[in-house]
Amino acid sequence: MIKLNKDIVKDKIYACWIGKNIGGTMGAPYEGKTEMNDIQGFATPEGTIIPNDDLDLQLVWLKAAEEEGLYSLNAQILGEYWVSYISPHWNEYGICKNNMHIGLIPPLAGEYKNEWKHSNGAWIRTEVWACMAPGCPDIAMKYAQMDACVDHGAGEGTYAAMFVAAVESAAFVITDLRRLIDLGLAMIPEDCMVAKTIRLLLECRDNGTDWKSTREKIVEFNKELGWFQAPANVAFAMLGLLYGEGDFKKSMILAINCGDDTDCTAATLGSLFGILNGTAGIPEDWRKHIGDNIVSVAIDLGDCRRLPKTCTQLTERVYSMIPVMMKANNGNTVLADVDEWNDADIAALYDTKVAKALLNIPGNSYDTDFIWARARVILPDGPDIVPNGKVKVQIVVSNKNNPAPKHFMLKWHLPEGWKVNGASGTYLIGDATRYTKPYVTIDCEIEAGDTVDYTNRVILEITSPCRPTAGLVPIVLIG
Repeated sequence: MIKLNKDIVKDKIYACWIGKNIGGTMGAPYEGKTEMNDIQGFATPEGTIIPNDDLDLQLVWLKAAEEEGLYSLNAQILGEYWVSYISPHWNEYGICKNNMHIGLIPPLAGEYKNEWKHSNGAWIRTEVWACMAPGCPDIAMKYAQMDACVDHGAGEGTYAAMFVAAVESAAFVITDLRRLIDLGLAMIPEDCMVAKTIRLLLECRDNGTDWKSTREKIVEFNKELGWFQAPANVAFAMLGLLYGEGDFKKSMILAINCGDDTDCTAATLGSLFGILNGTAGIPEDWRKHIGDNIVSVAIDLGDCRRLPKTCTQLTERVYSMIPVMMKANNGNTVLADVDEWNDADIAALYDTKVAKALLNIPGNSYDTDFIWARARVILPDGPDIVPNGKVKVQIVVSNKNNPAPKHFMLKWHLPEGWKVNGASGTYLIGDATRYTKPYVTIDCEIEAGDTVDYTNRVILEITSPCRPTAGLVPIVLIG
């Protein structure tokens, strides 16, 4: 069990949000520049905060966590909050909203025809999960993945969010930067571009390469993926951390001087630095320059009420969720009067079991929960369909938190003239702790009739003779 001092944790969470605001405001004037910068500090007057979606979106996730509960929170719920409260249509934000408007459910909403799924929109908003799960990178990563997949599917943007969330959560108990980065790398695919780019950064640092040359190597390595994408920008944030040698100002300036998505790289670096060092690690003059307020740009404030207006308020509300997060996920962290943990506790943070399960979730899929079981819908070739065409569908029905084996049946509700091939009869799911398989995989085809609309909704009804609740699984196909 990891025991964390209450006051120190709260101070680190507050420093996280102050660092986020400093980095976002300092980096925003240079966002999108492809050349290196040469800044020395703020380009804004004292007391001015440049609003930043990096922080904004996390206020909506806090609202979702408080209202819907951390026990039941999932990507579909976060998608509904996105549609209700997040106003911009930028890049992956707009694509995922459009996909949800036509009926697609995350992660499919973040995967379908999304050329921005490797971009920066998700790893920049991971702090809310890390701060609710201090010292529990597997838990922080779980929520970061369900968050990221809404607008990034199973792309590099989601891998980046898992990496950053794991590093930020572990930073509450691990202060060695190299060990933190190694932990984050263990949680994502070894061959993804995020991992390859960060390993390139580490290699350059180990070889004594100066920061400018390292920056150029990172840009060159990612030239085919292009600008404004997650792998290079996460590496720029880590570059600032490593080459900054523990100095907040130096680290921040280096990250921004790398260019590209500078408000994101600087804001995430500021957050991580705050978690590592608390308010004592943030220079007093920069804290005074930025103040305590939160300024929003990406939220529909007319409907999204009761949001924190200051970093102090945000800290209190996130801090209050820590015991709930631990209870909901059997977490290994407890708030106490003193810090206390051992080597075995730290070693356990590097366990990759949860990460591997998250990485096995296909982009062209989504989950539906109906109390006694859950169903994952997988569309291997995507949701597109034409008149008289066929779409492959895989349904994985699994037992949920219940030891009893269950027979279940399928009933399809289809548009007129449509049919299903290969899914009929009675199925059995067993108990994971016994000898019967706790899931059933059903492969079938949905075959369209002569008429196909733009949005075509098929409903699969799953019933069990021993259960009063029917599972209604939507399958939306795009004509």
